[in-house]
Amino acid sequence: MGKLSIDQLRERVRGAVVTPGDDAYEEARAVNNAMIDRRPAAVVRCANAGDVMAVVDFARENGLDLAVRGGGHSVPGFGTCDDGVVADLSAMRGVRVDAARRTARAEGGATWGDFNAATHAYGLATTGGIISTTGIGGLTLGGGIGYLCRGLGLSCDNLISADVVTADGRVVVASEEENPDLFWALRGGSGNFGAVTSFEYRLSPVKDIYGGPMLFELDDAATVLRSFAEYIADAPEQLGGFPAFQLAPRLPFIPEDRHGDPFALIVGCWAGPLDEGEKALRAFHDFAPVVAEHVGPMPYPALNSAFDALVPPGLQHYWKANFVTELSDAAIEAHLVHGPKLPAVNSTVHIYPINGACHRVGADETAFAYRDASFATVIAGMWPDPADNEANTAWVRDYYEATAPHSEEGGYINFMAEDDQSRIRANYKGNYDRLAEVKRTYDPGNLFHLNQNIQPAA
Repeated sequence: MGKLSIDQLRERVRGAVVTPGDDAYEEARAVNNAMIDRRPAAVVRCANAGDVMAVVDFARENGLDLAVRGGGHSVPGFGTCDDGVVADLSAMRGVRVDAARRTARAEGGATWGDFNAATHAYGLATTGGIISTTGIGGLTLGGGIGYLCRGLGLSCDNLISADVVTADGRVVVASEEENPDLFWALRGGSGNFGAVTSFEYRLSPVKDIYGGPMLFELDDAATVLRSFAEYIADAPEQLGGFPAFQLAPRLPFIPEDRHGDPFALIVGCWAGPLDEGEKALRAFHDFAPVVAEHVGPMPYPALNSAFDALVPPGLQHYWKANFVTELSDAAIEAHLVHGPKLPAVNSTVHIYPINGACHRVGADETAFAYRDASFATVIAGMWPDPADNEANTAWVRDYYEATAPHSEEGGYINFMAEDDQSRIRANYKGNYDRLAEVKRTYDPGNLFHLNQNIQPAA
């Protein structure tokens, strides 16, 4: 295998090195998206930053593809590769909270479930995602949209520092004071610049929230979408959540005869004083009659994990997305045509509001450029049976093509499919050229190319 052998790599790392023929290989090579079927030469289950450094050196010196895996939720399957090496960070999940400073440091393989469990004990949180099994690394590096972003900003806006293994095998600190160009690029630039082995976040007082899902008839979907867009523009920033389309799961709060029916949906999250929660969500109830709901006070981690059962490992995934400045009547009409055609209970369409605190960061202050967008939409095609791949992928593409003319050119990096590489420049808008310069500084050979790839500047 070139300059270094697999046996030499085993001697250098503390974690297990799994290769074809090993009993653990099939499990080790798998990622969440079952459409992805790749066979790496080795998967290294890294135990610490030193292991990550060794894997980066091994890939570089042998001219191998390098995949870096955290939570394994990358829809394009960037957490694995054919014939290359995978740095699997999933064993590096420690989270340490400094309650006095209101900060937390989390290892690169931690999930939002790990993170929330640690911080909730202190009544603290930061913006995470919607599914608790999502890795903190991928979400943060792509920006980080979640329930709390209107009040607290994106996940990357709450990043204080990061420890990064760069392409030359060194560990560097990225912060406002150290390697500030790298720190700028990490906040939205995805995994292009190195393997992040730990993240330090700013925390805010959030413990229990008031919220949950509310289901509306499809006949009221236009009113719900239009009313939500108007209301959320000026709503208190402690109010998060999103409208959606969803097939009703088999849950006890939904009438049994409606299980499997398509609905418009709002998931609300009030992170202000708990006794103000019912009043804060009243506007959603005023939009249209609510068919079913499961709304009330709950720990924030409970809401962050409420939809985990709909997204188990092993589903087929194909997603598309765009940023939206205005949810126009024409855009709503496109949603009404395609949203109700959800192919499976796992599939969904979310329209995340990203105003409030997200708008108070300048477009050039971080790599995440769409600071004037009001919403980030995602058409998340997910289903269990690969026999449905052609039909369900077509649903996602048709939906996307119908909504794209009413959206911005770029979309949220974390929602991009493998066939979206041509959109990279648009996704970063005015920040792309600067990102390419940073890429040239820290990864001139493009070792970290299994991502929505930013080419090093010439």
